Amino acid sequence: MTTATKFTLARVAMIPMYLVTMYLSHGEAGLWMYVSLGIFILASLTDTLDGYIARHCNQVTDFGKFLDPLADKLLTLAAMCMFCQWNVFPAWALMVVLTREFAVSGLRMVASGKGNVIAAGWSGKIKTASTMVGLCAMMALPGIPVLNWIVIALIVATTLYSGVEYFVQNWSCLWN
Repeated sequence: MTTATKFTLARVAMIPMYLVTMYLSHGEAGLWMYVSLGIFILASLTDTLDGYIARHCNQVTDFGKFLDPLADKLLTLAAMCMFCQWNVFPAWALMVVLTREFAVSGLRMVASGKGNVIAAGWSGKIKTASTMVGLCAMMALPGIPVLNWIVIALIVATTLYSGVEYFVQNWSCLWN
């Protein structure tokens, strides 16, 4: 197992800890919310670190290509689900994110079945980074509706843009 994969697995392992501390915070500022924020930041940083190690130390593997984006989705969706439970993140916005993730994953599966690989595009990386930063802001400053709506708008906009871009650039994979 590569070092990059170990960092990705560590990110996955942090998700239950994150969920427990978020649950204990009850969505309010205080010790548990800030512990949750610390776990989320650490987990988010492993995303950058594992990618860097994989590319620069020649540790890119098929398992890593599968697990890394899955770990990102699980981490960010865990946060969105907690905020949704507290009526801070609307269910329709969560559904936009879920729909994009399923659609892009389906597109990648179809392309893979035809021998094509759809690499992560810059818009997808920007979506992931802005989502992680936005969710950190919501944890750092809980209970500020204007901030929450700005973050939600950013997440929905980058999600829709990157999803449309993946389909526009890879439309031929569905028909050939």
